Amino acid sequence: MAGSDKIALAFSGGLDTSVAVPWLIENYDAEVECVVVDVGQGLEDLDGIEERARAAGAAGCHVVDVRDAFVEEFIWPTLRASAIYGRKYLLGTAMARPIIAREVVRVARQVGATGLSHGCTGKGNDQVRFELTFAWLAPDLDVIAPWREWDIRGRKDAEAYARRAGVPLPPARTSMYSRDRNVWHISHEGGPLEDPTTMPDQDMFLFSVDPRTAPPEGETVEIGFENGTPVSVNGERMSALALLERLNEIGGRHGVGRVDLVEDRIVGLKSRGVYETPGGTLLYAAHRELEQLVLDRRTLELKDEVAMRYARLVYEGRWWGTEKEALDALIDVTQRYVNGSISFFLCRGNLSVAGRSSSTGLYREEYATFESSSLYDHADATGFIRLFGLPYRLAGQARLEDVQETGAEPERAPDPGEMAGSDWLD
Repeated sequence: MAGSDKIALAFSGGLDTSVAVPWLIENYDAEVECVVVDVGQGLEDLDGIEERARAAGAAGCHVVDVRDAFVEEFIWPTLRASAIYGRKYLLGTAMARPIIAREVVRVARQVGATGLSHGCTGKGNDQVRFELTFAWLAPDLDVIAPWREWDIRGRKDAEAYARRAGVPLPPARTSMYSRDRNVWHISHEGGPLEDPTTMPDQDMFLFSVDPRTAPPEGETVEIGFENGTPVSVNGERMSALALLERLNEIGGRHGVGRVDLVEDRIVGLKSRGVYETPGGTLLYAAHRELEQLVLDRRTLELKDEVAMRYARLVYEGRWWGTEKEALDALIDVTQRYVNGSISFFLCRGNLSVAGRSSSTGLYREEYATFESSSLYDHADATGFIRLFGLPYRLAGQARLEDVQETGAEPERAPDPGEMAGSDWLD
């Protein structure tokens, strides 16, 4: 791209994007419009950010609060899909990137920009997530990724460039960790965590207390759902954002929701991250328990298959397109009757089910009892087992006939003495 009039830059206010402003002006002879998207990163990141953008040389700075939309349009669908990446990761950063990129495109259209830019490095996942959204929503706009073009290779280089360009340096980073924060979670990477043998320091955690120092008496919390979507906490209905913030507070004070994961990045590298997702952990656990109460076995199996695919889709930034629309349609059907509430007892990092309730649940005490009923009689199992075991009966008959015809040694049943101490008795 050359001679662009305006470039819309996803601006965080940190060193990388602060340096990106003068670099874009210098190398593309363009005005830069900074776009700051509030997904709940906190006031310390947003305070004075418009002034920092203008001090870096931006022609304008647009601050957009999308916290409610983030929860309702991105977090809730991912939760309803039961999507978990790498067996542990609740996709906090991955979910945020598409909505941030969407807002950058929206502002770009408003100001008449012909280019889009971001401050993602060339080794991480976020460059993919941003640019797939750009490709879907604005295929006509050029995309500039400074980290893949400039000769800046680290913080010292970036600080030196800022001084040459007359850009005030952002407040010095006091933490040794690289963090990403939003209303759903906070992630910690880098520093001592790059050594996978190192246990995280308790001072690192910001959303949750050390489980060892959490209140020993614990606490019970009830989460209500309608059509698979969270709607209440302890019987109180509230907005999506308020509900999530309440559960973050409750889970955090009991040390719930910490994950230490070595994950597979999109680009093929492995990286270690420590995540705090207290409210999200409660929501995933409650949603899973409620689905187990409401959905039949085959639908649950289908849901588990879809969940893995949905998680990869979100992690890789493929939020837009026909595939996700199709998966969402399937998930919507599975969630029609996921209504009810789940209660947990939280205590020092642990949560255990304290109660389940659903008017649409498939569990019925009168049917689950060992007493016979009009719906299910013990004698009914005879015909079921004969049909269910028919393949076994046919296979057994074929082996018996083969023994009779060939004189081969018949298959020997395990000897009880041989089974002692073995996996047979587990």
